[in-house]
Amino acid sequence: MAQLNRRVFLLGGLVAATGATPARALSASPFTLGVASGEPSADGFVLWTRLAVAPLNGDGLGGMPNRDVEVRWEVSENESFAPLAASGTVLARPADAHTVHVEVGGLKAGAKYFYRFLSDGHESPHGTAGTAPSGLASKLTFAFASCAHYEHGFFHAYRYMAQDKPDLVLFLGDYIYEAPWRTSAGPVPNPSRKYVPRKEVTTLAEYRLRYAQHRMDPNLQAAHAAAPWLVVFDDHEVENNWAADHRGDNDPAGDFKARKTAALRAFYENMPLRAAQRPTGTAIPLYRRVSWGGLARFHMLDTRQYRWKQAAAKDCGVIRDPRRTLTGDVQEKWLLDGLAQPASRWDFLGQQVFFAQRDDDGKPATCDVSTDAWDGYPHSRDRIVQGWLDRKVRNPIVLTGDVHRHWAANIKQDYFAANAPVVGTEFVVGSITSPNDGVPGAAYLKANPHLRFVSQRRGYAHTTVTPEKLTTQYVTVSNALEPNPAKVTRSVAKTYTVVDGKAGLG
Repeated sequence: MAQLNRRVFLLGGLVAATGATPARALSASPFTLGVASGEPSADGFVLWTRLAVAPLNGDGLGGMPNRDVEVRWEVSENESFAPLAASGTVLARPADAHTVHVEVGGLKAGAKYFYRFLSDGHESPHGTAGTAPSGLASKLTFAFASCAHYEHGFFHAYRYMAQDKPDLVLFLGDYIYEAPWRTSAGPVPNPSRKYVPRKEVTTLAEYRLRYAQHRMDPNLQAAHAAAPWLVVFDDHEVENNWAADHRGDNDPAGDFKARKTAALRAFYENMPLRAAQRPTGTAIPLYRRVSWGGLARFHMLDTRQYRWKQAAAKDCGVIRDPRRTLTGDVQEKWLLDGLAQPASRWDFLGQQVFFAQRDDDGKPATCDVSTDAWDGYPHSRDRIVQGWLDRKVRNPIVLTGDVHRHWAANIKQDYFAANAPVVGTEFVVGSITSPNDGVPGAAYLKANPHLRFVSQRRGYAHTTVTPEKLTTQYVTVSNALEPNPAKVTRSVAKTYTVVDGKAGLG
């Protein structure tokens, strides 16, 4: 970095010689929140960072000066960054909390790259990204995860995820939590990891602080630096159980439109997303498709912005209304049109809430289901399943977060008919840290024979895809509450294989 510091010194000398007032140098490294990449294509990806010399300042602006700050970005096939494959400069602006989104193009397909940022004499951590292949790849590895409440544990799962060095990471929702640990449930499990501010966040400054506190975690930084991410939100990035323009919880009261606007803006600021996903007011165009050559296609869904409001518990009349939709009509058509496009070997629906039936008592007459999940919108689910059958989708795989447990499920059109054929596969990932509660997993397995596995351990999932098969490992950590990483081990709770052209768990 000596050469970089010299360039900055020379620039300052030139400014002084011309009589202009130089910008005041940053007092410390602004790269406290790490780096990230995302949205890989055959010729590039998105690079992200956010400048913050004091990430937890109460105004949410990271201790940065109220001016634009120039940031240089560099991409190379070598970690020495010589020669460069691409480079440029961008301004980090106060209005965006000094976040940077760079859309890099013109790179080789199916290649690995290193990247870094430079600003005001400081160098960021290095990240690793990769471009998608242009043809049918021989293999893809990806991790997927969800539900990372900062106060409910340490992010050991992210550390192990980074060590796996996947090609891609999918995050399926609840990257942050809007509310701290409920004091009625007892003391905070990890006193050293209390949220700042210690309240339910509702303003832009507060949401920015939530993301900053998560982003300061070294294990999360390592997972972001290890591979490009594809991200979608669920409810806790805004408010628990929100649906379209309907707030979820009623506490705290306030202007939900203003809160949603702030939450979506902070989500975009802190994720490696393209400019096409920049929100406008209370709307963000989040659903999108990302292809990995001819091997895999990821249909990243949004099950919050367009859904009908959740039905009351056990209200069969409302739940079974055929007009009800979880995706909205436009997104549903977009998904089905995409599934009809020239075939990918594997089609993944990256989404948030339980897709297969998960009935509490196994009795069709009671509608004893979670109305926040697809069970609360059964006709919406039926249209999508029938859609992939009509389009002869070769290998439909649903990837899900939300419920804080690892699950594996066979997807059917009729879950109460024992001999109904299996028409798809769902892998539900457990949480990074968030705890589980409610009906024990064993009770669900008994009432729903198509559910094949459940684990209550924290962790993530690791998937290997080839043209011939898909293998998913459910990875668990021994203790999310243990602060000492040397005392936390990684294990594989279960491994499932899906064979090309044959729906269901092997």
